[in-house]
Amino acid sequence: MTQTLDPSALLPAIEKAAREAGATIMRIYATDFETRTKDDASPVTEADEAAEAIILPMLHALTPDVPVVAEEAAAAGDIPDVGDGPFWLVDPLDGTKEFLKRNGEFTVNIALIQDREPLVGVVFLPAKGVLYSGIRGEGAWRTLEDGARGPISVRQPPEEGLTVVGSRSHGDPAEMEAFLKGRPVAENLAAGSSLKFCLVAEGKADVYPRLGRTMEWDVAAGHAVLSGAGGIVTTTDGTPFRYAKNAIFENPHFVAWGGARP
Repeated sequence: MTQTLDPSALLPAIEKAAREAGATIMRIYATDFETRTKDDASPVTEADEAAEAIILPMLHALTPDVPVVAEEAAAAGDIPDVGDGPFWLVDPLDGTKEFLKRNGEFTVNIALIQDREPLVGVVFLPAKGVLYSGIRGEGAWRTLEDGARGPISVRQPPEEGLTVVGSRSHGDPAEMEAFLKGRPVAENLAAGSSLKFCLVAEGKADVYPRLGRTMEWDVAAGHAVLSGAGGIVTTTDGTPFRYAKNAIFENPHFVAWGGARP
């Protein structure tokens, strides 16, 4: 029988797992690490694998009955059957391209999915020491490197127009232009990894359209933070964004909204 999942009780352990994985990532970041290419042509480093090796045992100890879907395990063919129950989604190093560029915009993503929506999630930026946390229906928080912690929330778009955040390493400019046609845009930002969700969650941006391929572990933690901060994620036609959509956990195009709405 699956244990009762209390997101507030689970959150400190999730944050600890993200921080421990982040510390290992930063130790490798300081070395001349090697890079390989996976079957899907995406890059992977020893940091991805080392971080996942830290997170998975911690989650199994925390919730023994809850399956974990993690990026590197999935790439190796290890994808558990999650059925209709709760499950974890883990991206141990989101933004590997940003890691390779050494620009600091990479994250550790951990989220718990329940009823096909994120229940709780954590996004940690190890190069900056900043941690974002969110619980569906309860709130979202940002913890700085010095330990200062406070709530965050989405904003209502200002009169001058939307601040739009897009991917630093992916995306189709023409498709983005078509999506934004007719919407007042004041500023465009570029950011790596799930940091884009967090910029919307903390009111520094209003919308994040993702018009390219992603996997569920790429977005679940950022979605959890945004949801806790009062935002939503939809598909491009405005329908709610759900999880465990298919056997390989691939996403359609989506839009993360702050105070603005479809």
